[in-house]
Amino acid sequence: MELRQLRYLVRTIELGSISQAALDLGIAQSAVSLQIQRLEGELSTRLLQRTTSGVIATDAGIAFLSHAQLALRHADQAMLAAQQSRLSGVVGLGLAPTTAGVLGLPLLQAMQSQYPDIRIHLVEGMSGHLGQMLNAREIDLAVLFDADQARRWTIQHLLDERLFLVRREQPGAPELPSTLAAISKLPLVLPTHHHGLRRVIDALFAALKLQPNIVAEVDSLSVLMDMVDAGIASSLQPWSALARQPVVGSRLRWVEIADAATTRRNLLCSLSDDELSPAALATRGVLRQLVRQMVDDGRWQGVANSHLDSR
Repeated sequence: MELRQLRYLVRTIELGSISQAALDLGIAQSAVSLQIQRLEGELSTRLLQRTTSGVIATDAGIAFLSHAQLALRHADQAMLAAQQSRLSGVVGLGLAPTTAGVLGLPLLQAMQSQYPDIRIHLVEGMSGHLGQMLNAREIDLAVLFDADQARRWTIQHLLDERLFLVRREQPGAPELPSTLAAISKLPLVLPTHHHGLRRVIDALFAALKLQPNIVAEVDSLSVLMDMVDAGIASSLQPWSALARQPVVGSRLRWVEIADAATTRRNLLCSLSDDELSPAALATRGVLRQLVRQMVDDGRWQGVANSHLDSR
């Protein structure tokens, strides 16, 4: 049972509508429905009854409501007490460009809201470089795509992202190929070998004994996507690379790769727990909670597997 499930249920009962509750909470209606269904499943009873005009609480829902409201008040008071303790400090966080595009701003906003006295030093860079910085104690935590460089790290599996072929819309062109065998014949622009995504892609092609047609190697995500948008080459990217592209809906087209295991693993890596400051521990907790919410609410798409519910 989670606090957000209680919040979603209470607001739905108060407003008498799942759609109105979703609008009031600022999240997708499907996310509200899903979390209420999970809560009902855990309790093995119906809490809401659907009607032609909306929803009303069942007898079980009415009995549950007052306790849920009390639990939420206590949780809000606990959160306020924690925030008023003024946990402070500087936390170094490393994100790859694709990850920063989808997670960077929401995380900074969440930290500012929950821990205003913690200052985040956000470093955007290639995963290999971020791993070196973590080993050098120049940052406290990072979202990386492998842990080959690990030296006394604490490693938590966040999620796996599916990979997509992305290219410029070409009127009259055939449908986008969705297999690596067909994609290997297309001109591709990819990051260099220093990038974690490139190592994933190389391993996928090597497993099929294929040689991709790489026409350019670019470690700047913005320049790489500009090349795709200009029609110079296609690319293989996770959905997060598309998150802040203004032309996604008009000029770029993408298709999920059909081959098995075409995913990029995201690992939350940090210094060992005994080395992390209270501020860094709090930041790690907020990051995990935020990623789970973003996946559930549809703000982080293209996720094959999430490993957050069991943590």
